[in-house]
Amino acid sequence: MFTYFWEVKKEVLVCASLSVLYLTYYLVEAVKKPILICRKGEFRQLLEERVPILSEYYWPTPWCVESRLQTVLGSVLRSLLLPPLRFRREVLQLSDGGQVALDWLEREGEGEARAVLLVLPGLNGDASAEYVRCLAGAARRLRAALVVFNNRGQGGLPLSTPRLYSAVSHEDVAEVVAAVAARGAPVVAAGVSLGGLLLGRYLAECGERAQLVAALVVSSPLDVEKGSQCMERWGLNAALSWHMARRLRGTVRARLPACEARVRGCRSLRAFDAAFTAPHFGFASPDAYYRAASLRARLLAVRRPLLCLCAADDPFQPLDALPLREAACCERVALCVTARGGHIGFLEGWWPARAAHQQYVARLAHQYFAALLPPDEAPAADPDACPVSPAAPATASS
Repeated sequence: MFTYFWEVKKEVLVCASLSVLYLTYYLVEAVKKPILICRKGEFRQLLEERVPILSEYYWPTPWCVESRLQTVLGSVLRSLLLPPLRFRREVLQLSDGGQVALDWLEREGEGEARAVLLVLPGLNGDASAEYVRCLAGAARRLRAALVVFNNRGQGGLPLSTPRLYSAVSHEDVAEVVAAVAARGAPVVAAGVSLGGLLLGRYLAECGERAQLVAALVVSSPLDVEKGSQCMERWGLNAALSWHMARRLRGTVRARLPACEARVRGCRSLRAFDAAFTAPHFGFASPDAYYRAASLRARLLAVRRPLLCLCAADDPFQPLDALPLREAACCERVALCVTARGGHIGFLEGWWPARAAHQQYVARLAHQYFAALLPPDEAPAADPDACPVSPAAPATASS
């Protein structure tokens, strides 16, 4: 009996010691305030004074601090637990004969919109993406209309020209922003991953002519050359790269079946870009395409407020791949770098299954855009009082 209790005691002591060690690691290494990188000036002062989440500790889910786990589990949990959205579709004809879909979130009973929040999804993303539901929660708190830009061939819309989209398709973004801004309401935009690249490139190309009040970029590879190297690393990164390449092969098979043979053997994003994306958009190699898509050297050209949310452990763009020096010289661009969060993960709390408007990205978007939009005289909408309708097929409108 004595031997039995002694063994139990040893096991309890070992478990307690391991728990203390992990708790110490979690509090010291994982729980930190975001790093804000921006040149001193009006924009930095506004962020520090009117966006309180930037000065608060980010508490990642204790049992889910690993970056790849945050990336995968964040997507799965939000997809399963956040209610789907109902959209009204508008098809926009582009100047070269192509077409894209604009999916407008239904707003029954919410009154006149204060502004429009334009969302640019990531690679293979569309209006059904789980992070769109988080941004919809932020839009409701802002009393803003939400519209999702579906790239060519995405969202179930067929191609009208033999051209898909890439990280250099910012001309399409310019036409979409102009069409949304023509409605008269102030426009803010949020780009996620690849969508953030397109949004940042649009801002850099247009400068003062950009028709946006402000922009938010989430988990975007601002330096695509370094990001591509990270994505090709052995292990879980390579597995995520394989998964995205598989989805891209499916897009080519469905939209451009004549090109299917070129991508059939692609098992990574770099291989897909070498076989399809680079030649499809006139680049001699994937490296040339990555250089053209990178925002690192273009941040100084941005003339509208741009906040980039990044995680230091993002498997596709870790801290050492971020353009920290360039951002520190910009008056209109700021990097918000959390210690943890993965790629579009940003899970918080012991159980991260929170309502859409309580998700980290949604709270940041709400505070940031509220600080830059004209004052709202109407009371803020209560997200919990406006349940989202079940999903329904989007319909085209003229």
